[in-house]
Amino acid sequence: MPCPLRSLRLLPRQHSQQTAHMLLTGRSTWSTLFSQNLWFGVIFIRHGLYQDGVFKFTVYIPDNYPDGDCPRLVFDIPVFHPLVDPTSGELDVKRAFAKWRRNHNHIWQVLMYARRVFYKIDTASALNPEAAVLYEKDVQLFKSKVVDSVKMCAARLFDQPKIEDPYAISFSPWNPSVHDEAREKMLTQKKPEEQHNKSVHVAGLSWVKPGSVQPFSKEEKTVAT
Repeated sequence: MPCPLRSLRLLPRQHSQQTAHMLLTGRSTWSTLFSQNLWFGVIFIRHGLYQDGVFKFTVYIPDNYPDGDCPRLVFDIPVFHPLVDPTSGELDVKRAFAKWRRNHNHIWQVLMYARRVFYKIDTASALNPEAAVLYEKDVQLFKSKVVDSVKMCAARLFDQPKIEDPYAISFSPWNPSVHDEAREKMLTQKKPEEQHNKSVHVAGLSWVKPGSVQPFSKEEKTVAT
């Protein structure tokens, strides 16, 4: 069965491109070395209640994909969230994909959903009833527990991956001799895109007369007599 997501072989250039994409989009995934049905991922939350959250997860793809059930997404460390099981760390993916439909549903949609739940909180039929009740009844205590959860994930960010695999996502403290070169490469790759966007933006400017849909229309001036 071909996997719907392209398998990434983490050569230096490919890895730096993937990392750059990860920083821009706030999430990234790639398959394990031994199975294309198992994907490692990480989500970065940049604002909102879960700001500064860095949540590693694993996506489990059914053997009969895409004809079977929806993929499962399990966080390495259970995040305090109404839709995350407090024991297993599994996200309630079936809430969004009750019936997985071939050629209609895609794994990238699961990844989008996994990121979106941290910005738009849903408490109905929660996997974590405590989190749901606190969000509805005592949002300040809910926020406090979320902060604790984010801090706990950060404190364990450098833990060894739960699954032994060369492609498992792992973090290490900043080491200039190792990371400065990779950082410079990512910044260099980003500059041409920024220049392109800037040129497109400037070229796209035009003046339109108020009340008109005609670009470059000139405003008629009233000459005093």
